[in-house]
Amino acid sequence: MDYKVLYRKYRPTDFSSIIGQDYMVSILKNSLKKNKISHAYIFSGPRGTGKTSTAKVFAKAINCLNPTENGPCGICESCQRFNENADIIEIDAASNNGVDEIREIINNIKLAPAYSKYKVYIIDEVHMLSASAFNALLLTLEEPPKHVVFILATTNIEAVPITILSRCQRFDFHKISLQDIIKRLEFVTTEEKINIDKNALEEIAYISDGGLRDALSILDQLSSNKDRVTIDDVIKHFGSVSNKQINDLFSCIVSNNIPEFITMMDNFKALSIDYKLLIKKLLEKIEQEAILSKKESNYQGLTLAKLKDMAFELASISNYINININPYLLIEITLLNYFPGNNEAPKEQIKTPEKKVETPEKVVENIPPKETVREENPKLQELIKIRLNNCFCEASKESLQQIRSLWPEFISTLPDKNLLNLIIDSNIVAASSKIAIITNSQFGTVNLINKELTSLSNYFNNKFNTNYSFIAITDTKWQEERQIYIKNIKNKISYTLIPEEQTPEEPIQELNDIEKTAYDIFGKDKIEIK
Repeated sequence: MDYKVLYRKYRPTDFSSIIGQDYMVSILKNSLKKNKISHAYIFSGPRGTGKTSTAKVFAKAINCLNPTENGPCGICESCQRFNENADIIEIDAASNNGVDEIREIINNIKLAPAYSKYKVYIIDEVHMLSASAFNALLLTLEEPPKHVVFILATTNIEAVPITILSRCQRFDFHKISLQDIIKRLEFVTTEEKINIDKNALEEIAYISDGGLRDALSILDQLSSNKDRVTIDDVIKHFGSVSNKQINDLFSCIVSNNIPEFITMMDNFKALSIDYKLLIKKLLEKIEQEAILSKKESNYQGLTLAKLKDMAFELASISNYINININPYLLIEITLLNYFPGNNEAPKEQIKTPEKKVETPEKVVENIPPKETVREENPKLQELIKIRLNNCFCEASKESLQQIRSLWPEFISTLPDKNLLNLIIDSNIVAASSKIAIITNSQFGTVNLINKELTSLSNYFNNKFNTNYSFIAITDTKWQEERQIYIKNIKNKISYTLIPEEQTPEEPIQELNDIEKTAYDIFGKDKIEIK
């Protein structure tokens, strides 16, 4: 495949190109300079912050024949053959999480490196290993051969046993700053000759939430079929909201312009703006206004007390959101309370927030808060429910491993560039013999994938002579559905296949050995049934 997506094309090749992790880089460079190479490292932090990229750069640097100030020289024989080097072994623990895989590593580490000074094992998403696999790895980390270096990477450091952590040098990667992401995006757009507005670039950096890989994926997707990328393109495709819209919304409150305020809120709902992002930007605007109220003697906005109360009320809204409540209902009522002429005391509403929304309070009684589900096409919602149900009916570890083994080849040969941009950073998390569930962190990307389900199935099935259907959901939605499945297993409730033209019913009837099925899909150690 000639085309390479941006986050792969601009993946760091030395320490100088690693963005936003200066402290970690400086420690690794000093360890190279002083030739103090540990036998095991663990890199933890949010997705897209450079953990795996840093691991690869470090692996290349410790085997480089002529290391420089920035790590690998990129010229020597070791650097040139790095991608094909049999001594650099990269393992995805999400799909190779059993004790057999770790035992294979243990057997192989006894062999000396074929070409390099060190044999390096990079284990990504190490927290996905089973308990028995961790125990097997522990023995190896205790007394490894001198020629072996382990680099473990994880987005969930809490799930890694303390016995493993205590045997590794730990590096905590943090979210990359907004300015660092903007600078990198500016560099990439210049190199790729992408015509993009400055405010659109800033918005992409903002919604990537500290993940450079997410930012590059968004840029890649928007630029694939646009001669010029504008802020409107970002807002339309990724449920974002511009700073100008936030300023206008706040002006409506201060000027008591209720009709315009209602119109703007209706537009946000129509565009499926992420309510969490809206609240986050409103809080930042409140912070700016609070500072102005203290700095400027003739400040004409809301009082500091009202700004503080508004901030706390908005921040607490997520505690009252669940599947039965439109989040904009609470946001709208909260903001309307601060229009001039309202005599109700904000402090009282903070103490008893349930009084503001009496009807939803009755609806959600005894229901735990969950991520809100945005308004979507009813037919698509129904299709998602049915395919999730039918996938869980017959899901198995073997089916998941089979489709995951085909996925890289599918990605590398997919002729549809637009579809490729959508699925390149998505994951397959569950599968039966006929249905696969795809997840992505971006709600806008999930929507776009679901609009291309027919094309996706056609391309995949034609290539591999299979009969797969797909469905896409967000990472958060997947965690919710997984917990529901586990709860049903606990209660001995089974799933039955539903034709896609019918409405899914509640799972019924007990199945024999159904818990064994759940363990097979998720791994026994990963399921906690209370």
